[in-house]
Parts: sequence; C-alpha cells; structure tokens
Amino acid sequence: MNDLFLKVCRGESVERLPVWMMRQAGRYMPEYRAIREKSDFLTMCKTPELACEVTLQPVELIGVDAAILFADILLPLEAMGSGLAFVKGDGPQLEPIRNRQDLDRLRRPDVDKELGYVYEALRLIRRELNGRVPLLGFGGTPWTLAAYLVEGGTSKSFGHLLGWSWREPEGMAELLDLLADVSADYLEGQIAAGAQAIQLFDTWGGLLDAQRWRELALPPVLKIIERLRLSPHGDVPLIFYIRGGAHLLPELAKLPVDVLSVDWRMPLDEVRAAVGERFVLQGNLDPTVLLSSPEVIVERTHEMIHQGSGGRHIANLGHGILPQVSPENARVFIGAVKAFKL
Repeated sequence: MNDLFLKVCRGESVERLPVWMMRQAGRYMPEYRAIREKSDFLTMCKTPELACEVTLQPVELIGVDAAILFADILLPLEAMGSGLAFVKGDGPQLEPIRNRQDLDRLRRPDVDKELGYVYEALRLIRRELNGRVPLLGFGGTPWTLAAYLVEGGTSKSFGHLLGWSWREPEGMAELLDLLADVSADYLEGQIAAGAQAIQLFDTWGGLLDAQRWRELALPPVLKIIERLRLSPHGDVPLIFYIRGGAHLLPELAKLPVDVLSVDWRMPLDEVRAAVGERFVLQGNLDPTVLLSSPEVIVERTHEMIHQGSGGRHIANLGHGILPQVSPENARVFIGAVKAFKL
C-alpha cells in the first residue's frame, strides 16, 4: 500500500513527499469529460458507480498519492431542505436563507437516508482502491456553506451574507450552529463509510478579518472538530484548507487539526514561521503554473518543496486544478514531486 499521505499526516518520516491535487477528478481530464457528456453533475455525485469511476481516474492516469471523494460541498444543504441545482455557466443555485425566519425552512436531516449515496460511493471506492492509496472525504466549513446558502449561489460581494452577519449576529450564529451539527453528522458518516482523512474547506473564511473570523467562523468549526475527534469510527487525520486567509494565520495556528492547507499567496516558509512547527503543511503551488512549460513546472514545484522544508509537507496546489490544464502538465507536476529527494 502507498500510505505516504497518511504517514505524513501522522508526522512520520517518509522517503519522499506525497502529492495529490484539489479537484484532481475533473474537467482537465478527457476521461472525465466523456462521462460528463452523458450525465449532469448532480447525477454523477448521486450515482456511486460514476462517483467511484471519476474518483479513481487521477489515481490510475495521473499517479497521485491519495484519492479524494468525487462529490460537492453543497450536498448537505440540499439534504437540509434547500433546493440545489447546477446551471451551466452560472454554477450552483440554492434557495436562499437570509434571515432568522427563513431558518424554519431548514432541517437537520437523517444523513444516512438523505446522503446515503455518498457513503455508498465511499465504500465502493475503498473496495476498488484495494489499498493502492488512501481515500479522503471532505466538507465545507459552516461559514463557507452559509456563504453559498445565504447568497443563493456564488457572489462577488457576499452582501447578503455579510449584511446578515452584522445586522443579526444571533441569527447568523444559529444558522452556523445548525450547519456545524449537520456537517459533523455528515463527516462522521464519511469516516464510518471508509474515509481515511477529512479535509474541511474554508473557501470564504478570507472574507472576514481576524476578529470576526474568530467570533463567527471559528466556533462552529471547533464544534465539528470536537465531534470528529470523538468519533467511534476512528481518529482520522483532519486537514483544514483556507483560501485567501494569510491574514488569519495567527488564528489558524490555534486550530486542533493535523494538517494546514494554504493557497499560493504566501510562501510555505513564511506560513511555517507564522503557524509554528505543530502542523503538517499542505500546498501550495499556484494552479496557473500548470499552464506553463514542463521546465517551469518542475522549477516552481521544487522551489515550493524547498520552502516547505522537507518531510512535514504534503505537496498540492494552492487551489483546485484549472480545467485548461493538460493532463500531461498535471503528470509533470506529480512527477516533479516524486523525483525530489528529501
């Protein structure tokens, strides 16, 4: 078994760095696009056989050291009672929740019943992987889920979300607490179904300053982490990913997680100086580097590894791989990490 990823998560010594890519099962691969032409995105998420097939593609064709479940962070919101659709060119669309009265439209679902297709996919993927590489599960942080839920989709300004958080902080806290409960239920189910690590995506935490992140976004995250640490299904490594959060590093340094995953906006040696030695770091090559030449990809990948200072590092991109990247360049990145001698 290739367990480099899990060994590094646990702080063990390894002969080389593990490497995988966020959004590694996706539109840059012709094999993925061939399946996508026959099925819409939600159907792929809700059909365990399809979710399994696309989860395995980067393992088999690109050579990554970990698989990550093919799903979407917004699936729990649909289970809570918000209609969810993915519209080509516009992204996700949800029925927005914008005040305390709207909260009555949400429920805490039976995750085994409402999201059982995710768990079935995880069990199928674990069987098909047969120990080749570890399998990650994932979810969005409550603040990030709230960002999509309150806006009804994506946004440039997040005015509805931020306005509510100022106007009625108690109502926002109530929403975030409910999202924490549902997320913990959902992620515990992922662990029970076979996820060997969990990554929390705080995609929109960077909208907040440090004080507001500490007051709004942190308490529901801590609630989830506490639940997962006490899970009867096993103590799996926890990864926290932050996008646009360099100003939050002093706060993130206090998180009780194993791995801190960061975007490309700050070199890893500066991240390490800000958060200390406790964390394994994950990241953080600029995804657009994969649009350059093989020579530049190798050069910048090795530069990133040098900044990460060796073994307490999981190589990854600083955000998801772009659809325009060629599979050949993705393989160059993976190969550059594997070729680097610690």
